Amino acid sequence: MEIVFHAHHAKVSDRMRRRAEDALRKVARRARHPVDAVIRFQQDGDLRRVELALHTTRGRRYVAESEGRYFGTLLADAVRRLNAQVDHAKRVPKSHARRRVRAGAA
Repeated sequence: MEIVFHAHHAKVSDRMRRRAEDALRKVARRARHPVDAVIRFQQDGDLRRVELALHTTRGRRYVAESEGRYFGTLLADAVRRLNAQVDHAKRVPKSHARRRVRAGAA
């Protein structure tokens, strides 16, 4: 999976980049067929923003963003939001789950 970093008017340490990359790879393992991802760090005065975007092969795009004062807490919040989106998309409707169980038992 290819990860692209964007830093707009923001100084981002190497450690923060590694944290972002590790967190995004962890979320991507739970998604179906991840292709690439974009991590954006933006700063405008005291206001900072982190945006995470994950693309899959079937054209699904997960986007999570967070705004505040510190990149560390913003990154954690954006990862939490992205993880919730991926978990929600992975749910199988009950009717499909029942069919899968019946087909496996037969």
